[in-house]
Parts: sequence; structure tokens; C-alpha cells
Amino acid sequence: MTQLHLPPQPAVTFVGAGPGSAEHLTLGALRALQEAEVVIHDRLVGDEVLALIPPNARRIDVGKEGFGKSTAQSTINATLVAQAMTGARVVRLKGGDCGIFGRLDEEMDALSAAGLSFRILPGLTSATVAAAAIGQSLTKRGRNASLRIVTGHDMAGFAEQDWRGLARPGEVAAIYMGKKSARFIQGRLMMHGASGATDITIVENVSRPEQRIIGTSLALLPEAVATCDGPAVILFGLAPRAASLSIAQLKEAQR
Repeated sequence: MTQLHLPPQPAVTFVGAGPGSAEHLTLGALRALQEAEVVIHDRLVGDEVLALIPPNARRIDVGKEGFGKSTAQSTINATLVAQAMTGARVVRLKGGDCGIFGRLDEEMDALSAAGLSFRILPGLTSATVAAAAIGQSLTKRGRNASLRIVTGHDMAGFAEQDWRGLARPGEVAAIYMGKKSARFIQGRLMMHGASGATDITIVENVSRPEQRIIGTSLALLPEAVATCDGPAVILFGLAPRAASLSIAQLKEAQR
């Protein structure tokens, strides 16, 4: 009789939770959550996803907030290692996709340094779900043959990018964590030749019940972002098929 040799159980499973809605979880992510004994999760993991954690599992919130109160990365690393060393089934639950602006490498390095194993279950990132929400494709034949996913700020402050490349007509980019840096982004792009009429869509609270779609332009980006209270992804170069707040309404609000 042939015996099946299953891979050993990893000490930690990194799970991408998607942008909020439980329907964007993968089957692997759902299975990992249902089997978890400890879940170490981020602030932006959706309530629908958190509700899938078994009631007897220990939850540890290690949320971070841009320019706000945050759990230090060193504390997260230490917590991850300490929980994994207990032998419990540990899930590290990250919003969106684990490997996109999720500081995944630092946590993997901490586990490796402690001799602990891990596996990664990627999740849907906000850019893909936001584009689907506005009825657009992130790439389009004849328009853009590449997609940029960039951050509005990094550890040094507002993040510098290839502004000249981004400013070319037809370019598409998903800008994460860009609310605070909206005027900086606008200035850099227009300085390098981008038209103020360039289409922009802001999707706030992607995939959640309170999701809001704002159709705007580069010229009105700071004003549009100022209407957002929740987390938002900025889709540069894309117009929504339908918006809950239009450019005309934004102009009216400015009067």
C-alpha cells in the first residue's frame, strides 16, 4: 500500500485576508483560519473575516495605523516567535495580500532566525478588488502594458517614485497609503508632465459595506481624498463606470 507523506505542519501560516469582505478569501485561507489556535491579526482585517476565527482561538491584535498609533514591528516579530514556540497552530493574518506592503520579509526573517518554519497563503490585494468594483481592468491592450503598485509613504516619509514614468499618458498605478501624501503625489506627477485632467478613482473601504467610489481627476486629488475617513486605494489613470461622488459634486463642495 502506498503511503502518503504529508508535509510537516508549519509553525506559522501567513494568510492574506483580502481587503475586507469574507467572500474574497481563498479556500486555503478559510481552512487555515478554521484550524487556527492563535491568530495574530492586523488592524485592517475585515470584521467578516475576523468572525470566521474559531471562538476558542486566541486573538492578538497587532494593528498599525499610518501616522498614528501602531504596534512596533519588533513587538510583532517577538509575539510571532513566542506564540509559534508554544506549538500552537498560529496564523498571522494580514490585510490584503501578505507580500504587498505587509512587511512580510521582516516577520519571515524573525521566524527563520528562531529556527521556525512557515508557509504563505497569498490574498487578494486592494488594487484588484478596487478595479473590479469600478468595472475596470488594471491592464488594457493598447493602453498600458504594465501596472505599478506604489506606496504614498515609507519609513523615510512621503515616498519618491519614478514620477516621469508614471506621468506618461496611459500609465496606470494603484497607490496605497496615499491619503496623507495626496498633494505631494499630485505635485510630483504634474511637475513631471502629467495632465491635471488625468482620470483618478478613489475607492474607500474596498469591498466593505461602507465602500465608496469617488471619480475625480489629478487636479482635484487632494480635495477628493479629504472626503475620505476610511482606508482608500487611489487608482491613477482609471475612471469608474459609476461613482458615488463625481468631479462635479467635488467642485460644488469647494464653493
